[in-house]
Amino acid sequence: MEKSSAGNRAVTLGQAAVPVVGLLVMIIYGLIIRPRILHEESIPLEIIFITAATIAVIHLVRIGYSWQEIQDSIVAKLARGLPMILILFAIGLIIGTWIISGIIPMLVYYGIKFIDPAYLYVLSFVVPAVFSSFTGTSWGSVGTIGIVIIGVAIAVQAPLGIVAGAIIGGAFFGDKLSPLSDTTNIAALATEVPLYEHIHSMLFTTVPSALLALATFFILGYIYPVDTAQHQFEAVDHTLVAIDAMFNFNIFLLVPPLFVLYASIKRKATLPTLVIASILGVILALIFQPFSLTEVIQTVYKGFSHTMYEGVVIIPENVQSLFDRGGLYELNEPVIISIMVFIFIGAIDCIQAMPVIVNRLFSFARKRSTIILSSLFSSAVTNAMTSNQYATSFVVGDAFKFKYDEFGINRKVLSRSIEDYGTMIESLIPWTTTTIFMSATLQVPFSEYWHWQLLSLFNILIAPTLAILGIGCFYGKKL
Repeated sequence: MEKSSAGNRAVTLGQAAVPVVGLLVMIIYGLIIRPRILHEESIPLEIIFITAATIAVIHLVRIGYSWQEIQDSIVAKLARGLPMILILFAIGLIIGTWIISGIIPMLVYYGIKFIDPAYLYVLSFVVPAVFSSFTGTSWGSVGTIGIVIIGVAIAVQAPLGIVAGAIIGGAFFGDKLSPLSDTTNIAALATEVPLYEHIHSMLFTTVPSALLALATFFILGYIYPVDTAQHQFEAVDHTLVAIDAMFNFNIFLLVPPLFVLYASIKRKATLPTLVIASILGVILALIFQPFSLTEVIQTVYKGFSHTMYEGVVIIPENVQSLFDRGGLYELNEPVIISIMVFIFIGAIDCIQAMPVIVNRLFSFARKRSTIILSSLFSSAVTNAMTSNQYATSFVVGDAFKFKYDEFGINRKVLSRSIEDYGTMIESLIPWTTTTIFMSATLQVPFSEYWHWQLLSLFNILIAPTLAILGIGCFYGKKL
């Protein structure tokens, strides 16, 4: 028997397990059985969590909790998560304003021009890494610059598995260290860790993994040299012409990215930083780009659209998919999922369900390293089951954060672990939505690229090694 936070009531393991088992049943049925066995549509994650929350509320009322107690717990959880939800809205704003101002188009344009077939493997990693660092999207990076790089690889007859592995790894590197990434923000939110503290913690595993991957790709350039004599780059040229026609480029467009970089280094508050960067984007769009105030406002509201361009150049589909996004509603899905998750977690906080279960299941863990390894393993299993990093972050974060507190482990190690064995291995599990997207977008089978996705493979080794050695674990250091 353990004490819950509401009324100091005793809670049994069975009572704590009921709502969690309810969620587990919904996940298994909705995300595994329906799509993979019944061949039907998966149940949306929002529906899964609100159904699990309903089960939890009914269970809590049955064992003696009042609706007021449950509601107060849910509201308290939502209040703690509101700042990060506002950041998700701000990310949508900054994506839209940075597109219409020409910032993201300029980065894409010169990133593509920088691709030299003689160093294709290295650049296939570096260019998507830079792009995703500034945009916060691994999928967007692969779906735009990644497609262009694959086109170059096909033209010079380079091994597509190596190139695809490099592209995906680079895209994930930038995604994990970008303050604009939704999964990075969600991991920080789920563990109640300041965003830049989470990013700082990620450096300990992601940067060494990236350096090892980069060195390996450089060596592979000599083992599998690319024939640079063949140049059939029509698709690349069409992309560059379209981007150049739509936007005007100049050095002043670097001001907002440099401002965000400065604010990141100085650990300035995230939300004001993103809002100011968005305002700078609006000002630059009105000064330098051929778009009206109405179109800028529309971009802030619902995102940029290539139809705003009125020139004679035809916009390729890959350019449309890159730029037709952003705005206040860009991240409405993770925002809604977050709210649904908070309702569920807030309800079960009445009985401290996750801490009770974790304390019992991981009672064997008496060392800090074992706790960290357990959270890594739990993240991998949860992500493999759900194929969704949002669910992984909240489920594992809520399960382990008090265990980390108990053993004096900084929570930013937990947020890092959730991403190390959650987000970072998504492209290495063949049935996840990420793998399906990457393979379909690049037109490279999973079997050909996974063993060249070196960033995640090295990361799988480095994360537990640091846990065992105690390196970068911030023991005893408070946030």
